[in-house]
Amino acid sequence: MSVQSEVDRVSAVLERVPWSTWVMSSSHDGQRSGVLVRWVQRCSNEPVLLSVSVEKCHAMETLIRDSRGFALNLVDETDRLLIRKFEGYTPPDEHSDPFDTLAVETWKSGSPILKRAIAAVDCEVVRHLDLESDCEMFIGQVLDARVVSG
Repeated sequence: MSVQSEVDRVSAVLERVPWSTWVMSSSHDGQRSGVLVRWVQRCSNEPVLLSVSVEKCHAMETLIRDSRGFALNLVDETDRLLIRKFEGYTPPDEHSDPFDTLAVETWKSGSPILKRAIAAVDCEVVRHLDLESDCEMFIGQVLDARVVSG
């Protein structure tokens, strides 16, 4: 079997794994940031835990570490503003805030919740895994979850 047919076979299976578009956000000491993530998965019922895979070296790494919390904002795939704003977001300087022009609220973790999100989940970090890959994983205990708009 050729290498290309193996890659095609694996890709055909992985395309069936569900994913959505989420903005992962966090805040600490007056700084806020967010990044687009697509791999969010429930990994426990009691307590309710979610796993989030995000590319390494993202702008939020220190915010999540210091705050020990994050939020996940489910965004509409057609919301081009949010997709552009948070896809691979890297702040131009330490005082930049991608949420400045967006309506937000905060829940228990203090992380920004987008009012235009479809739904949101507020989490406390219980584990951080540095994977030997291009991504790292955060496991968060759900503190609150709501349908925000709709």
